[in-house]
Parts: sequence; C-alpha cells; structure tokens
Amino acid sequence: MIQSPYVPLLLAISLEVLGTSMLQRSEQFTRLWPTVAMAVCYLASFYLLSITLKVLPLGVAYAIWSAFGVALVALIGWVAFGQRLDGPAVLGLALIVAGVVIINVFSKTVGH
Repeated sequence: MIQSPYVPLLLAISLEVLGTSMLQRSEQFTRLWPTVAMAVCYLASFYLLSITLKVLPLGVAYAIWSAFGVALVALIGWVAFGQRLDGPAVLGLALIVAGVVIINVFSKTVGH
C-alpha cells in the first residue's frame, strides 16, 4: 500500500524545481556538472511523479506538479537569479496556484 501520494509528489516537485534551476546554471549545456545535476533531478522527478500516478489521476497530479513547480521556479528566479516579475505575471501565477487549490478542495476527481 502506498503512503500519501502527496509525499512523492512533493519530492517530484522539489527535484523538478532544482533541475530547472540547474538548467539555468548549465548555460545551455556548456557546464558539465549543472547539466548532469539537471538530468538526474529531472529523471528522479519523473520517477516520483509516476509513483504518484498509482493513486492520483494524471491531470490532477500534473496540475499540482506544474502549478507549484512554476510558482517555485518563479520565486527562485527572483531570489537566485535576480529575475523580476511584473503585476500581471504575479497575478497569473497566483491564479494557477488558486486553480490547483480549487481542484484539490472541491473536485470529486481527487480522492480525499
């Protein structure tokens, strides 16, 4: 029996975000170790996402994975890389995350 599907999903999100950060650091695959780290993080992330799919529907799992991933990557882009977002970008990210919260709280698609 699988524990909560959210444990591997949160790990998958974390590794995807780390992998995307390494993608930025790889400088278009010209730096070896950030490129290797990116590949390992992405592979592990997809493996953990596949574990989540034993319990959660694909659309719901991917919505959570992508929404929180994009929000965290935007935050890391701001903090680590000095990339700024304007008001409409912040609003759009908030709406994406709000959509996932609505799915998880109100949809009968997600088994609670």
